[in-house]
Formats: sequence, C-alpha cells, structure tokens
Amino acid sequence: MSDSIKHECGVAFIRLKKPLEFYQNKYGSALYGLKKLQLLMAKQLNRGQDGAGIGVIKLNPKYGYRYIARKRSISKNAVADIFNAIKLKYELLDATKTSDIEWLKDNFAYAGELLLGHLRYGTHGGNSEENIHPFLRQNNWMSRNLVLAGNYNMTNVEELFQHLIELGQHPKEISDNVTMLEKIGHFIDEENDFLFKKYHNLGLSHIEISQKIKEELDVVSILKRSFKNIDGGYNMAGMIGHGDAFIIRDPAGIRPSFYCEDDEIIVAASERPAIQTTFNIKRITIKELQPGNALIIKRNGTLSEVNIMPPIEKKSCSFERIYFSRASDADVYSERKELGRLLSSEVLEKVNYDFENTIFSYIPNSASTAFYGMMEGVNKKLNEIKLNKIIELGKNANTDDLKKIIEQNVRSENILIKDAKMRTFISQAKDREELVGEAYDVTYGLVKNGRDTIVIVDDSIVRGTTLKTSIIRIIDRLHPKHVLVVSSAPIIKYPDCYGIDMSRFNEFVAYKALISLIEKNNKKNVLKDIYNECKRQILLPNNEVRNVVKDLYNLFDDDTLTSEIKNIITPPEIEATVDVIFQKVENLHRACPNHKGDWYFTGDYPTPGGTKVALRSLIYAIEGKNDRAY
Repeated sequence: MSDSIKHECGVAFIRLKKPLEFYQNKYGSALYGLKKLQLLMAKQLNRGQDGAGIGVIKLNPKYGYRYIARKRSISKNAVADIFNAIKLKYELLDATKTSDIEWLKDNFAYAGELLLGHLRYGTHGGNSEENIHPFLRQNNWMSRNLVLAGNYNMTNVEELFQHLIELGQHPKEISDNVTMLEKIGHFIDEENDFLFKKYHNLGLSHIEISQKIKEELDVVSILKRSFKNIDGGYNMAGMIGHGDAFIIRDPAGIRPSFYCEDDEIIVAASERPAIQTTFNIKRITIKELQPGNALIIKRNGTLSEVNIMPPIEKKSCSFERIYFSRASDADVYSERKELGRLLSSEVLEKVNYDFENTIFSYIPNSASTAFYGMMEGVNKKLNEIKLNKIIELGKNANTDDLKKIIEQNVRSENILIKDAKMRTFISQAKDREELVGEAYDVTYGLVKNGRDTIVIVDDSIVRGTTLKTSIIRIIDRLHPKHVLVVSSAPIIKYPDCYGIDMSRFNEFVAYKALISLIEKNNKKNVLKDIYNECKRQILLPNNEVRNVVKDLYNLFDDDTLTSEIKNIITPPEIEATVDVIFQKVENLHRACPNHKGDWYFTGDYPTPGGTKVALRSLIYAIEGKNDRAY
C-alpha cells in the first residue's frame, strides 16, 4: 500500500492441556508455551508494530503466590523486547531451579498454562504502555480477575459507556477498551454473586463456595449478557483468573479468528498461517471461529465452540484479503493473484496491447502478489495473440517469422526501490515533504525516453498523497511517455470503523475528487441537502438509519470519479501523462467470494453503527472538523 495507514491488531492465545512437567520432558523446557507464544506473535507482526503485550495465568496456584503475570512494551521491537526480558530473568536462575517445575510454578511469573499475546496498531489514543493490551481487571477472588485483549473497535462506545453508568459504575474514560473490560467484568461479578448466594444458602463454607464457583462459572451466560447491544467488529480473547478462557468473534465475522486443538494444546490466533508455522501442522486441522460464536476453554481443559449472538450476513473484511493478512496463507495468496489477473484485460486495453513499449512493475512490496497475478493474465493474452499470428501464417510460415513471434515477451521490471526511512531535522513542511519523497528510488536505464508506458500495480489507493508527492514524480525521472497506476482494490469511498484507521472522509482522495466534481458541476445545494439529511438520519433508531452518503457518490459514475482522482494525484510539473485503473467491486467478490465485507467501497455496512459512523464522518468533513467519527 503506497499510503501508510494503521490497522488491525493481532491476537495469540495458547492453553497448555498437560502439566508443565510434560513439556519439560518432551520438549526440554517447562516454558514451551512461552516459546510458542513468542513465535505465534512474531508470525503476526504484520498486524501491529506500535506495541505488544502478554498475559499469563497459572492453574491451581498455592495460596500466597502470584498467579497472573503481564508484560507490555511500546519499543520499536516490542515482541523481542518482552521475551528477551523474560529470557534474561530465566537465565539468571540456576539449573536446580529451572529443572524444578514446582519451584518455577511458584516463583517464576511466566511459568503458566494460559498464555495470551497481543500486537497493537493504535487507531485511537496515545501510544503509551497504558494503551497496550492485554488489559487487567484485578480482584482478590480468583474467579473475578479478567485479562482481556483483542482486535476490535466498537462503534457505539458512548451508548455502552452510558450503560455502565446505569449499572452504577464510574468508568474512568470513554473508550472501547475500558468499556469492554468493565462490561464483561460486571457480568463476571454478577455470575460470582449468583453462585455465592446459591451455595451460601446451601450451607457451604466460603472456601467450598470458592471452589464451586471455579468449577461452575457460566462463561457462556457471561458473554451473552456482556455482548448484548454491542456494535462493532471484534476478535476478542479473555482469561479469567481461575483458569477459564474465551475467544469471541463478532456476528458478521468482520475480524478474522482461527483455532485448533490436539491432546497437548489449544491455540487461537488472528492468522491461520501463524498457527501452521508455529506448530508445524496442516491447514486442514485449523478451524475458523464462526461469526457470533465463542470458544469456551474451561479450566479443566475442555474446549467447545458455542453460539453467543445470532449471526447476521457474513461480511468478513475484504481488506484482509487485499492487504492486511499474511500472503503466506494459501487462500489469501491465490485471491490476491486473482485480483491482479482480473485487471489484466483492462490494463492491456488501456495500453493498446503495446507489449513492446510497456513495462509492468509494482510498488514494493505488498502489491507483489497481485502483480504476479496480473502478469499471468497478461502473458496468457500475449500467448493467445502469438498463437493467432502463427495460425495466420499457415503452411507458408518461415523460421524468421516464427522466431519473431515466439520471442516477443512481456517487459516486467523492478522499477521502484524503497529505501530505508529517513529522519530529518528539516521543519518546513514543503522541504520535509520533498525529503519524504526520497524514500523511493528508481532503476535507471530500463525506460525508453518518451516512448514507454510504465504500469505500476498498487494494492490500494487511500489518500493518494504518496503517489502525488513521491511515486509518480520519481517515476517521471525516467522520462516515460505514460504512467498507469493500477489499484487491485476498488475506489475507497467510505470510512472504516471496525479496526482500520480510516475514519475521516476528508483524508480520502475519492472524497476530495467527489467534492471537486460537486463544485465543478454546481451541485453544492445537493451537498447541503445530504448534510442535513445525515444530521436527521443519525438520530433515527438503528433499524431505520440509511447511508445517505451513497446518494452523494451516486451523482457521478466511477469512471468520472476515477478521472478526477487522476487529476488530483498527478503532480503538475511532470512530463508524462497519468492514468488510473481501479478494481471493479464485482471482480473483488469474484476473487474473494468468502469475504464480502466491502463497506469501504460500497457504503454497505454490516452493522447500523457503521452506517452512523459514515454519516457522522461526512458531517464532520463538511463542518471542517478533524474529529474521529467513532
């Protein structure tokens, strides 16, 4: 992606099903789970580099010993920072202690059976350690402690905040992190109170009641009450102090979640290939947590997948497939190639099938898979053309003619090179912007001056800023005749609110193009009408609200919008002409048939909260506010 955006988060969970002695004997370390957690997190670094954190819970601890540990970091290499610090503490122990499982269980904070890891990309709030998952709600009763982490954004936080107040709480801030921690915590408390009263009335001692609560705490009931009226996208993991745990996914399946189980471990993560690599297991053994369901892991090690909320139409995030998820996933890789292949015909038409004077390339490195797919489509078409030419030659074909046809090839080159990030003392915006442009360089000597077209594949275009200030201007140094920018994603028209930091209309190049067209076509009155209608719609009940922003985009077709986007991203001083091609939404669905969450492109949000975010975002944009719309 040429425009940098922050997005998503990564979740990693491991439950050891055997005593620590088992892993010491079989794998040579009682910290087997911790080592696997590190690898599971390292294989998901694509999902978050603002910080990381881990939480560990020990089963059946002795009284007076700590059984919950947490460590967080906001360093540039947060995962390595966390585990190196733990490793250093472990290596300071002598051999008698590291081989003594009972001692480790009592005294080494991270020698536990339940392990939860999180990688953060901050979409809101500061990047202090306080904002790093997992979050901890503490209590002197084991079964009231909660460790919580996830990949989530809630769209109705203010409503949920008000609900906490109505429950009698006094939340310390309005955020989905605090809200969810306290909401789930409230119902954990209620469930504890219910069981306490039940067994107190039966005459059991407090110690006996505590044990009963650990055995009978109804996590399903807690989750059903906690997630009532929640609007958002989430893959959330929680561990309760006595040893129960859960992973829960939103009813539309917006955020990804995978898991597997064998007789030694239960593991869950945001990325399927991370599980495959970490445990060297086959893809077929890994399951997808279904929308609206939760994995319930009891303290005795049993696992069940239980429905918590009625699932709605599945709208798994298509941006996962286009850009965010690891391309090492077999399905993601093939889908990205298909996105590129589906663009090949339109690209060839745009360059008039001029293979001799067209160079194909991509913006490193995230667009490479779509580029390979497009090259397959381009080469297939060239082979068809070659075959027809050979057939036309007939029986009179000579060797020179055949050789000329056969030797025609597609020109694909590594045109753009991304250098290391540069830090600067320059403070003036204009000079700083110019230096940012130097993050890329080009390969000289490949382009025929004034004759060649350079086709550059990007996986998506959000703001268009890097294209204008950097990429197109740098490519123009090679003096091509034409630059064709190809996006494997459709036009991004609408904000996201389910985990990707794209909540402001005025940051989208598509919105800037829309406003430009409205002004050029004297339709400001329509903009004002839609603005007023947004303010009316946002007050309606959820089942009545409609995304009237779509009416604004419907004023112009996508070809007209694309043409205006081209004008915006083209630097005025360059010599080459510029064109842009975007993926068609229908082709996106062909390439990614199981991930139909396309609200960024269509405005069809899977939840009412998402629609209201779009309405609020347009209101803010028109009013000149830079506030986050959720």
